[in-house]
Amino acid sequence: MTTVRDILVHQGDLPDTFRSGSSVAVDSETMGLSPQRDRLCLVQLSVGDGVCHLVQIARGQTQAPNLATLLADPSTLKLFHFGRFDIAVFLQRLGVLTTPVYCTKIASRLVRTMTDRHGLKDLCQELLGIDLSKQQQSSDWGAETLSDDQMLYAASDVLHLHRLKEKLDGLLERENRTELAQRCFDFLPHRARLDVAGWPESDIFSHS
Repeated sequence: MTTVRDILVHQGDLPDTFRSGSSVAVDSETMGLSPQRDRLCLVQLSVGDGVCHLVQIARGQTQAPNLATLLADPSTLKLFHFGRFDIAVFLQRLGVLTTPVYCTKIASRLVRTMTDRHGLKDLCQELLGIDLSKQQQSSDWGAETLSDDQMLYAASDVLHLHRLKEKLDGLLERENRTELAQRCFDFLPHRARLDVAGWPESDIFSHS
């Protein structure tokens, strides 16, 4: 059970003392679903140790040097669930292209083809036996002070990604789709660049 004691809140950027290791789970909360229109409010991170770091981004803020350095660090794998959105937001709002990346939603779509349920709540329930609450999904993330419920919700989006990756990696290997998944992960930052550049709904590979 996640408690508020497991959550550290930072204003504007990660502290200089933050250490990510070889991988870090990342998520974000915004004022809406358009990277171009809606501001970035919160970035959640966890290195898989049960602790979540919440970075509150101020209105109008365009730089977070420590966070940006981590997102672009080639030696640290960034774990996402539906990373396409978060990567686009970070590019639009902080000017940083996140790489390398791993997306649990893409991995799930590649190996769990027997279902159309690939949301984070579905994966945690079916692969980890954890029931996530989504009650705060549409709350006001631009509030100056976050409630305990908001912090717990935000933390839950990153605290389980390392374990999900382990489960999904096993399925990818079993189904001989590890290399295909890696190719998709490698392309993901470029798909986010297309979103920001004006092709969010277009499939440039399609015939029509």
